Amino acid sequence: MTDIQDIAKEIVAREGGFVDDPDDPGGATKHGVTLGTLRRLGRDLNADGRIDKSDVRAMTPELAADIFLDHYFHAPRIAQLPEALQPSVFDMYVNAGGQAIRILQRLLVQMGESIAVDGAIGPQTIAATERAFRAAGTLFVDAYGIERRNYYYALADRRAPLRKFARRRDGGKGGWITRAEEFISPRFHLTEDQHNQRVAKWA
Repeated sequence: MTDIQDIAKEIVAREGGFVDDPDDPGGATKHGVTLGTLRRLGRDLNADGRIDKSDVRAMTPELAADIFLDHYFHAPRIAQLPEALQPSVFDMYVNAGGQAIRILQRLLVQMGESIAVDGAIGPQTIAATERAFRAAGTLFVDAYGIERRNYYYALADRRAPLRKFARRRDGGKGGWITRAEEFISPRFHLTEDQHNQRVAKWA
């Protein structure tokens, strides 16, 4: 059985320490928790009467994991999805919020399911995901991971400042792509040549 607390800890480790990259839509972040998240949750960590970057700097790995479990796993009902799919959707939800669910829903529509693409896990999405998983098994988990990877590439296609998250300075796979591929079977990973072809137009 999946230990979701271990998955939360892995996400925290993957996210890393304090970062305040002006090109990152999430803004100031530590252990994957953004300033926007702290403000949305009303978490004044240093109790100084305001929520700012100093509160982000005060974030601990333990608190980040708790926030992820409460607000990025249980609240959006990821626990209602097939267990094998949960780690990838959870990781993507931390990284991209409701887009994690829209990616899943668009994949289900491509497979012939008639559901709304609304970024929320409801009875229709749960039932459709269960049907798809019964039909395809772990290949469905790979398909979701591939759709994640495609989403990152497409986002970088549209917004040049974000390309550094999908492609390293030396041209290799960037953090977004390697992150998605952690949840894809190795046989479906892109080779370096395939990656280079995909990003060639970014020259």
